[in-house]
Amino acid sequence: MKQLLRKKTILLVTLLMLLTGCVRYDVGVNFLSQQGGAIVQHIKLGKQLTSLNQLEGNQLLNSLENRTVKLKGKMERVSPEEVVVTIPFNNGKELVAKFEEFFNPNQENRAVGDAIDLLKLTAQISLRQSNLLLVERDRLSLIVDLRPLGLLSKQGNLIVSSGSLIDVAFVLNTPWKAKNVVNENNLIPEVSEENNQLVWQLKPGQINSIEAVFWVPSPLGWGTLVILLLILLGFRLKYQRFPWTSESLETF
Repeated sequence: MKQLLRKKTILLVTLLMLLTGCVRYDVGVNFLSQQGGAIVQHIKLGKQLTSLNQLEGNQLLNSLENRTVKLKGKMERVSPEEVVVTIPFNNGKELVAKFEEFFNPNQENRAVGDAIDLLKLTAQISLRQSNLLLVERDRLSLIVDLRPLGLLSKQGNLIVSSGSLIDVAFVLNTPWKAKNVVNENNLIPEVSEENNQLVWQLKPGQINSIEAVFWVPSPLGWGTLVILLLILLGFRLKYQRFPWTSESLETF
């Protein structure tokens, strides 16, 4: 009996080692300007998965493509096992709506046997925006439930983590430097100041909390400021004074 149990344990460990890194899933939000940006996802299936279960691998990529098309995005197949999904958004409200629809689709919009559900990703995003004329202050919050990716004991302890089967990361790119909001529940990101990028490596078997604050320049605000300065400069050149002065400036 002990030998049988030992063999099963060795077999389980061997399978986990063979399947290590089956799926690499990077989810990113790129803010290009106040006018919007794109949700970018980079998915790479490990050779172990594509060779051991090619059918499920293809179903997963097809499911990703179906959801992408519904949200007016595009999917580029870098290789048979690697794709890049790009879903554009025009404002913060559209970002939240498309992000929620992609990861938490309504039952009416969910295809029967949707293979993307194999990833067991549940995500909720919120974005609070404050317009300050020349700039916009954004506060992004994200909660990702990866508890289905862990095998728990009856006591609730994490026994086996399927983090070896899927690596999930969230990437935030902003025009200006973003700041991570620290609290007892959220993750600490890797910071790339050169690219104005924050990268959070999510933990399987847990609820991951992410929160960040960043600033986005307002094209409308800066455009209005430039027009106002040009008007003042033209007035100064023509009348040798500014509108708020009552007399012409003396010339020497």
